[in-house]
Amino acid sequence: MSKITNVLLFSVVALGLVACGASPVKEAPKKVADCVFPNTQEAAPGWICDEPVEGVVVSAVGSAEKTAAGIEFMKNMAATAARVQLAQRMKVQVANMVKQYVETTGAGKDESVDKVNTSVTKQITNETLVGTRIFKSRQGPDGTMYVLVGLDEASAQKLTESAVKTSMNNDRALWQKFQAGKSQDEMAAAIAQQKIEAAAAK
Repeated sequence: MSKITNVLLFSVVALGLVACGASPVKEAPKKVADCVFPNTQEAAPGWICDEPVEGVVVSAVGSAEKTAAGIEFMKNMAATAARVQLAQRMKVQVANMVKQYVETTGAGKDESVDKVNTSVTKQITNETLVGTRIFKSRQGPDGTMYVLVGLDEASAQKLTESAVKTSMNNDRALWQKFQAGKSQDEMAAAIAQQKIEAAAAK
């Protein structure tokens, strides 16, 4: 063998040994997003995963699949779905407000409190929430439309007071038994002014 062939052979063997001895390069683990669009690994805004949004005291997320009817139609469908959920959350909120009012004023017995809660929450439906706002919307990677529908504090108090007043007018005997000396308007306002916290269903 010639001198050049020996040098080349030695170089190839040396490179092979160095390659075998080197530790494999590890890839850094992929960072997982806190919130992803359903059935994907793509990062999504936090509100899609029910994270609170500043200025919105009670909210719900609705979605609508991609359709040839267009973006506005999809937004309307998603908003309708969100309002159904929002009505349920508002029922929980208002029931808690009535309970808190009872605890602070000593009005009513347990049985009448339950009846009052049922009476008020019947007034809150997704139809009564038609005036709620779409605060945010986003289209997912598969074209699904997501919307965040909610109420700010003033709107939530107004809705609560309206539901309480309607209940009072529908079942005056029940409310007279419950009210413990306050006028109906005073009591409706007092219940509605209770501090509205973040949605209890979250």
